[in-house]
Amino acid sequence: MQSLSQVQARAAALVLPAHCVVDGQLVGAADGAVFDNVTPRDGSILSRVPSCGAADVDRAVSAARAAFSDRRWRALAPAARKKALLGLAELMERDREDLALMEALDTGKPISDALNVDIPLAIGTTRWYGEALDKIYGEVGPNHSGKLSFAVHEPLGVVGAITPWNFPLHMAMWKVAPALAMGNSVVLKPAEQSPLTAMRVAELALEAGIPPGVFNVVTGFGETAGQALSRHMDVDMIAFTGSGAVGRRLMIASGESNLKRVSLELGGKSPQIVFADCPDLDAAAQAAVWGIFYNQGEVCTAASRLLVQKEIKESFLARVIGIARAIEVGDPLDPATRFGAMVSKEQLETATRYIAKGLAEGAELVLGGERVRAESGGFYLEPTIFDNLTPASTLAREEVFGPVLGVLTFDDADEAIRIANDTVFGLAAGLWTANIDVAMKVSRALHAGLVWVNGWDACDITMPFGGFKQSGFGRDRSLHALHKYADLKSVTFTIRDA
Repeated sequence: MQSLSQVQARAAALVLPAHCVVDGQLVGAADGAVFDNVTPRDGSILSRVPSCGAADVDRAVSAARAAFSDRRWRALAPAARKKALLGLAELMERDREDLALMEALDTGKPISDALNVDIPLAIGTTRWYGEALDKIYGEVGPNHSGKLSFAVHEPLGVVGAITPWNFPLHMAMWKVAPALAMGNSVVLKPAEQSPLTAMRVAELALEAGIPPGVFNVVTGFGETAGQALSRHMDVDMIAFTGSGAVGRRLMIASGESNLKRVSLELGGKSPQIVFADCPDLDAAAQAAVWGIFYNQGEVCTAASRLLVQKEIKESFLARVIGIARAIEVGDPLDPATRFGAMVSKEQLETATRYIAKGLAEGAELVLGGERVRAESGGFYLEPTIFDNLTPASTLAREEVFGPVLGVLTFDDADEAIRIANDTVFGLAAGLWTANIDVAMKVSRALHAGLVWVNGWDACDITMPFGGFKQSGFGRDRSLHALHKYADLKSVTFTIRDA
């Protein structure tokens, strides 16, 4: 993909998936219902997608349960399951340009990010868990001579995965790949804003040799398909990434149904803290800008609060504004674009309401704040920075999930810690300092599941991902994610004399 015209031509020729995948079959909703899949690039209708309801979810769950019960997947030798998952990764690699186009069209993200970041990470996740699945061991207890005890990991059964629209395939494979690796069956409900890559990858899974019924995809809305999945009595677990409001409803649904397990990766209000002795102010300024404006700010770990030590506040903020001002909002299909469209009209309106709230509360708007490219019909908002927030400001406390940065000032490490932790969230945090003692003190004191020192978003698939407090619980990525899709069973043999 070398030019906008070439990408547009490929997009025009792209055949989009139009069916769910249930029990190895490409199907529509039982009642024939569909919904319009709108691209945020220009507000046009990309395709019409099955709008599944309770009957469709029940069919998918029944297929997943049958596949689990007859052991067509979990009883395969680890080498065979590994071959299938690695085969899926290879097919995703083969079709990476089509998958990237679907992501850019569905979400408004720059095609360069979809092609060079999102899809490779989804492929890497699939491959990583394929390689890991035959390296999970049980343990033998410290037995006396008359006993033999050991613990083994047993797959849970049917896993329902409900995934977000900001990184559709990447986040889906964070859940699907380890769940399949542990021998479970999966029913995936992708976000209604971005269903395409989930539908296509379920087709690829069949091509890779994953048996019918093991990996099913149903599309639709949260209040219909998502609700039915979360309350289904034959689903053993819900793995979710999304908003705190939906996470709470999933907890209630679990309690009111079969007490299914729930793993939640929710929102954040992540602080990036820059001390006066920062070893590289240029790198920190780049991290401050792209920590919030990457993916149009639609990132759960977005560094939406910038905390700067008083001595360098004015000069550092000038660097940040200079970098951000140079960002051009562009067509997601243009390979030169680094900042595209917001995912939907609703998300654009949410962000603009927060901007209005910041102005009403007296925060100083120092950059942006306006909708742009409206003539395209798409949903574009320019990078926006507010200065002089207080810890009580709405923009310092609530998640915008858009390209809006709030700047606060602190005197010393203790004040930085207090401000950073003064939030109901606890997903990610970062700090920049040349002082190892400060780095150790602050990194341990921050209430966040991910902490980065002198870098932002610096870890990878080998490290667990998840939050503290109202950012949820349960971990994606790393070997830890495998264990949440399994029960730990203890077995004891009593050994008798022959």
